Amino acid sequence: MAVSMADITKLRKMTGAGMMDCKNALTESEGDFDKAVEIIRKKGQAVAAKRSDRETSEGCVLAKSTGDYAAMIALKCETDFVAKNADFVALTQAILDAAIANKCQTIDEIKALPMGSGTIADAIVERSGITGEKTELDGFNFVSGPCTAVYNHMNKNQLCTIV
Repeated sequence: MAVSMADITKLRKMTGAGMMDCKNALTESEGDFDKAVEIIRKKGQAVAAKRSDRETSEGCVLAKSTGDYAAMIALKCETDFVAKNADFVALTQAILDAAIANKCQTIDEIKALPMGSGTIADAIVERSGITGEKTELDGFNFVSGPCTAVYNHMNKNQLCTIV
């Protein structure tokens, strides 16, 4: 089946996957976008499994406060190129927002929260498949009390604190 460039571009915008991955998924699914998304998701899981033993030395660290509850998370990856990517930072922010909204107390609680059509853990694996790098939720801290505040240093997403 011939796949149009418009379809490839549409699938790429939906998934963030590479052009060839989108083309191959559309060809394999015979033009069915839902099946193509599932194919890309499964491929991403396989990529993430292969990279599970790699070191994650870069990442994004963010903190946020609601006044009586503050949380800080670290989403780690292999390179600063990925850590500075807008989609990676947006995922980190979305995870932090979910943790704040649910006043989570452990990383496992955060990973189990719903995100998109799955959980946060699924979204992290999906991001790993898209970037081709190991991605993990590596750090989490929270404080609850009558007054909390946070500091995120200079918009670099590498240093923050809760006070």
